[in-house]
Amino acid sequence: MATYDRIAELPIEIEHVELEGLELAVTKEFVRKTTLIKLSGQGHEGVGEDVTYDALDHIALQDAGPPDLVGSFTVGSFSERLEQASLWPSPPVRDVSQNYRRWAFESAALDLALRQAGSSLAGHLGLDPRPVNFVVSMRLSAFDDPTPDRADRVQRMLESYPTTRFKLDPTNSWTPELVGELVATGAVDSLDLKGQYSGTPVDVETDPELYRLLIERFPDAWLEDPDVNDQTKPVLDPVADRVTWDAPIHSIADIESRPWRPRMINIKPSRFGPLRELFAAYDYCRENGIRAYGGGQFELGPGRGHIQYLASLFHPDTPNDVAPSNYNLAEPPPGLPVSPLEPAIEPAGFRWDSAGG
Repeated sequence: MATYDRIAELPIEIEHVELEGLELAVTKEFVRKTTLIKLSGQGHEGVGEDVTYDALDHIALQDAGPPDLVGSFTVGSFSERLEQASLWPSPPVRDVSQNYRRWAFESAALDLALRQAGSSLAGHLGLDPRPVNFVVSMRLSAFDDPTPDRADRVQRMLESYPTTRFKLDPTNSWTPELVGELVATGAVDSLDLKGQYSGTPVDVETDPELYRLLIERFPDAWLEDPDVNDQTKPVLDPVADRVTWDAPIHSIADIESRPWRPRMINIKPSRFGPLRELFAAYDYCRENGIRAYGGGQFELGPGRGHIQYLASLFHPDTPNDVAPSNYNLAEPPPGLPVSPLEPAIEPAGFRWDSAGG
């Protein structure tokens, strides 16, 4: 039986829909906003988090108020209802945000359905949650910092948390000397080349020589989202089995259209949108011997727990970019959970106890 079919017939009674804005001032120029989706009924509440990146999209939704989703559904029929619902008071700034918002409502509905049924997602699927291996993802300097990247942020993290593994974002300022310092830590599992972005703050200019340097000096690291063109493909061909994908992956068709058959991909649930698409991707990867790892979207609320929960069920042993959120602070506080993250699922629902990370 397909994984989605195990949850599609779960009944849901929705009596009230509520939105709550969340925000975090990251820098003077950047305030991260998300929207908490709350669906309630029969004395229970299900929650999801809209991780759309554009603040204007959150403001428009919160000003307009929640869509009319009151009624009796199943998980499957609720998804069909969302096809006709007005989730966007104004068109999204980016098309991919439609999937992010769809995921928020569907994950909230799944949480509510399971709570009303008195069952956990793990129990309903017959899967055992396992400790989640995680890496800490970071760029070595702030977007608005004109100085070259340095290794000191990694080194400080290792002083506080010596077993930390990293997913790093190389930039065009990386030199052989900096790379040497990072290699010496022995703590880098993956490199996010950001080659699949355009017109965003995280863009990196494609440089075949930088790719060559990284490939040679980090011989065991995963290479995420390279820009594959006439200049870089000859550099990447010999190490194609180390190439993974994140930003382009929204469906099974996207997995199948990669320039090389991937050994592993980043499955970010919010990129897939509907639960049906997400669980189909998990099934596809299992059936085709493709490993997966999870990735975050700068969640501020329960969305982080959702991706940790799914990682514990479907890919606990891979370099999951799902570290507890406080690892993303400029100076992480003492006492954070270390990898692997112990399962912290609640007895009912699709909810991860935030105290566990």
